Order: sequence, then structure tokens, then C-alpha cells
Amino acid sequence: MNRYVNRLLAEEILFAEALALDEQRWNDWLAMLHPQVKYWVPAWNQGVRCTADPASELSLIYYADRRGLEDRVKRISSGRSAASMPLKRTSHIVANVTVIDADEQTLKVHSAFHVDTYDSRSKEIHPLFGRQTHVLSRQDTGNTWLITERTTVLLNDYIPGAIDFYCL
Repeated sequence: MNRYVNRLLAEEILFAEALALDEQRWNDWLAMLHPQVKYWVPAWNQGVRCTADPASELSLIYYADRRGLEDRVKRISSGRSAASMPLKRTSHIVANVTVIDADEQTLKVHSAFHVDTYDSRSKEIHPLFGRQTHVLSRQDTGNTWLITERTTVLLNDYIPGAIDFYCL
């Protein structure tokens, strides 16, 4: 595929992911993730650099595969996550999508994001913004692409409350 086609494909996937999160279509979002997806939001180490290893350094969020995210979705959907209820409303904006590496089976994509979250309990809006790297992999079935890795660097990491996967 050429660069233009790769970028359009990447945009389509990232925009669809953002919309599924905003609309709280959790099963649609999970279906976009490979079973072995690595989902990571590193923490900032003394405000200078992000942590580099989720196994040995602090992370804001880390799931080594989709099972942890499936469990989180199950708790949210069942209402058993009292601290999350009611869920924050979100509006994701994904921009500056750039394919930084590509072959026939894999796309590595960089993007910028901005998410506004609205907490209906406190009536507060909190902006979250940063950079993301997605690794997208073509599946054996042909034209199906899944997210196999997602790293989100939250640039404004002073968070006035809890964040969850759907806030990023």
C-alpha cells in the first residue's frame, strides 16, 4: 500500500476507536483490539521523561492483554464499579495522524489527541491531551486490522480524579 492509503486506513481505525469510546460501545471497541493487545499509559518520571518499562516502573494504566480490558468493561457495564458511576461523558478528537512505519502486515501510527471529559456529579469538564502510538496489524482473514499495541502519553498528567480507558 502507498503512504496515502496507509494514512487513510489508520485514520479510519483511530477515528472509529474514538467514536466507539465516546458512544460507550464497549464491545465494538473491544472487537478492535487484538487478544494480545498491549495497552499502556506510562507515568512521568519526575516530570522529565515517561517511564519506559511497565513491568518495573509506574504506569497510569497498563494491561498486558485484552483480558484486563474485558474485565474492566464487564465491571463498568454491570454497574459494579461504584467509583465510576455515573460514567464520565467524553469527546475524543484525534489529529495529526502519521504513519511512521509500515509493511504489508503492520502499521505503526502516531497521533495527537484531545479528550474533554464531563463529570455529571461535579458538573466539571476536564481536558486531557497528549500523543498516542498505535500498532495496527492485518489479520490472516485479509482486510481486517486490529490494534495490537496502544501507548498513550498523557501530557497533562495532573488529573483531578480517576481516569479510565475510555477517557483516553
